[in-house]
Amino acid sequence: MRDVMESVRILRAGLPLAAYPDRVTDDLARWAQSTPHAIYLAERDGAAWRTISFAAMHERVRRTAAGLLAAGGTSTAPIAIVADNGIEHAVVSLAAMYAGIPVSPLSTNYARQDADPARLRALLDVLRPCAAFVPDAASAERVTVADPALAILQDAHALESDPAAADSANAAIGPDTIAKILFTSGSTGTPKGVITTHRMLCANQTMVAQVWPAAVESPVLVDWAPWSHTAAGNKIFGIALRHGGSFYVDGGKPLPGAIDTTLRNLREIAPTFYFNVPRGWALLADAFESDETLARTFFSRVRVLLNAGASLPDALRRRIASLARTYGGRDIPVVSSWGATETAPMATASWSAHPAEPETIGTPVPGVEIKLAPVEDRFELRVRGVTVTPGYWRNAMATAAAFDEDGFYRSGDAARLFDDADPSRGIVFDGRLSENFKLSSGTWVNVGAVRLALLEAGAPLIEDVVLAGLDRDDLGALVFVAPRARAGGTVTQQLRRIIERYNQHHSTTSMRIARALVMPDAPNAAAGEITDKGSVNQRRVLANRAADVARLFAEPLDPDVLVFPSQP
Repeated sequence: MRDVMESVRILRAGLPLAAYPDRVTDDLARWAQSTPHAIYLAERDGAAWRTISFAAMHERVRRTAAGLLAAGGTSTAPIAIVADNGIEHAVVSLAAMYAGIPVSPLSTNYARQDADPARLRALLDVLRPCAAFVPDAASAERVTVADPALAILQDAHALESDPAAADSANAAIGPDTIAKILFTSGSTGTPKGVITTHRMLCANQTMVAQVWPAAVESPVLVDWAPWSHTAAGNKIFGIALRHGGSFYVDGGKPLPGAIDTTLRNLREIAPTFYFNVPRGWALLADAFESDETLARTFFSRVRVLLNAGASLPDALRRRIASLARTYGGRDIPVVSSWGATETAPMATASWSAHPAEPETIGTPVPGVEIKLAPVEDRFELRVRGVTVTPGYWRNAMATAAAFDEDGFYRSGDAARLFDDADPSRGIVFDGRLSENFKLSSGTWVNVGAVRLALLEAGAPLIEDVVLAGLDRDDLGALVFVAPRARAGGTVTQQLRRIIERYNQHHSTTSMRIARALVMPDAPNAAAGEITDKGSVNQRRVLANRAADVARLFAEPLDPDVLVFPSQP
């Protein structure tokens, strides 16, 4: 790692990237040959698990690939998927990649009954697929409303045919063939279709193996995150495929009530590598503390606990580490990594062999260069390497804007070094540049830093915070408290004490909370306030709850708003 010019840092891993396969489905063929009967994928079928082996999956993929070619799939006519995670979803996805047809898993939220069909139509207009695999009849009807001309495929088995044509197409695939088109979440603007090549996916799995070698040996995965997003659809799904592991599809979500499905699955299947977002980790910690049997099963063989999606509050990290020691009998790394859809995804991580400080997102992984480039009053994370997208599908203007003069992808995320004198101690995530705003004084508010500091100060009462104050004199907070706290009668008094203590340590106007309002409910996933990944969509919350933002700053003062005068 080294300086290249004043105020700009370029960081590189000290280890070169190892070799990787040319095609994603090469791994499937390898395991179908060497461990044909091993469980590859499993999904719930009532009380039991329905499974498919590597050999059976390989055969179905080859035959389904032929059917997708017959349905009109080509390198410029993708296949869309609107389906929950599961065996049939995986069959169609891998089949498209086997045949050299780009596959685009779309969030099932776009096909909800209450979703705006225009939003799905906009994605399909960009993608221009030849067909969409939509096994659910109600979802298929809504996709048809969005695009009446689109061919709908509902039964993957019906697509199967002689695989000769697919095998021939597979032989022509190279590392730079497009494997997927993954749409960005749209949390900061209109979703864009990220071109994802076979090289990007294959190289990223090699990076994972170099960073966490023990964690990916014979992996057993239990995962809920949607395959329409890069973390689960690329990294977690890819770990099982690359390393001959078993992937148990978890139908739960990190939300009250929905987490019960996850807990049921984790009582039965002990993972070796586990991924979640901060909201999920908080719910799991509550469950482990109240169910010793669950905790002992979960921690019995897990080797790495991975956080992604947002910064993990230090208090929650320590809590999880303590649970691991208590019920697993050893120290289990609780690590964070960082990446984007455009980086396939992992670009930084805290390595097993070279761990960074626990509050960081680690250091660059092999094959990746990280640039910290000054933007306004902070530094933007920028990435260059073999796992970075060549651009956006049918969007030359967005592609040109996504890269700087040196070919680094502009992530829009802010970061800083934990220690300027020693970059190996890690990179600290500093929020989204687009989420930040200025107070009326012209002072920038670093939303990510304030939010994380408040979560640290308010654990376990405060579950999440959304900040407001654009063009206002002071900073306000919409506070979401833990469900158990909402049932009590002392939330307001507790929150007042928490914020008063917080303000004693954060006196600047860009950090100090001047007003706060407790929300009577949790963020509404159906209204888009929670992303598919389980993180809060600040922009959507502020839009949906504009009346509450107005109450925060109303004069005369709303009686429910807590006010915190500045220190004399």
